[in-house]
Amino acid sequence: MPIKKPLLICIVGPTAIGKTSLSIAIAKAFNTEIISADSRQFYKEMSIGTAVPSSEELREVPHHFIQNKSIFEPYSVGDFEKEVLLKLHQLYEQYKVVVMVGGSGLYVDAVVKGLDSFPKVPDSIRKTLNNILETEGIAVLQRELKEVDPTYYKTVDLENPHRLIRALELYRGTGKPYSSFLKKDPGEREFNTLLIGLTAERPIVYDRINRRVDIMVDMGLVTEAENLKEHRHFNALQTVGYRELFEYFDGDLSLDEAISEIKKNTRRFAKRQGTWFRKNKEIQWFDFETEPSEIIDFIKLKSAQ
Repeated sequence: MPIKKPLLICIVGPTAIGKTSLSIAIAKAFNTEIISADSRQFYKEMSIGTAVPSSEELREVPHHFIQNKSIFEPYSVGDFEKEVLLKLHQLYEQYKVVVMVGGSGLYVDAVVKGLDSFPKVPDSIRKTLNNILETEGIAVLQRELKEVDPTYYKTVDLENPHRLIRALELYRGTGKPYSSFLKKDPGEREFNTLLIGLTAERPIVYDRINRRVDIMVDMGLVTEAENLKEHRHFNALQTVGYRELFEYFDGDLSLDEAISEIKKNTRRFAKRQGTWFRKNKEIQWFDFETEPSEIIDFIKLKSAQ
């Protein structure tokens, strides 16, 4: 009889839906630890704008990959995949179950399925695209991506210039759309995966986002962004919640306008998160108000099969 693989429970869904509290409840139920798959919570300089779990939440259950990097350190999804697989190997020596939580679909997929293999393209292409970004703005890159790769256009964070440039440089260098290089089959893993998604009607998600942004502002988001504005060129800071405030510091927006833009762009991001996760038919969806005990019972039932 084959030995049963350990289990990775992945909690996914749009921003502000309640993933953190659910992941803690599940980790406690299985007496295990949590891995964060949020691509901005890695950075110790960015806590308010990335909605890092509170110190009380972090004390409840051991967390990994939260504020463990600096914005000054280059860090890619490939680095994340390697480090998480190593950490999981270590954790599975102690636990049969580990929880991973995050709204960054690319990072979740990297751990669950493995990363895609991309051909090398000339550095000059990236320089050209960066120049276009600087001189003509992000909208030009968005339009090009929509034309050459409508599939990836529907799921990528359109406000993230780093992602747009990565997709376009690959297309310009190979003549093939970025989406054509994405893996269709999961890679071999030492664990089984159970994907749990939280969902809500769009107006509810949008209202939760608006309230979360107001809370972030009250907690000192403006000051946090001001302290980081001289480093705004780093990829880590090409992030909703910071970019808009940099425009406020530049005098291009009033503070109220910047906060309104943060809410609008976060809502757009949540919509794209929904598009990304809905294409994954393996996700078991639950309403965000479902009692954690009901979801925990479901996990126990599935893991026993």
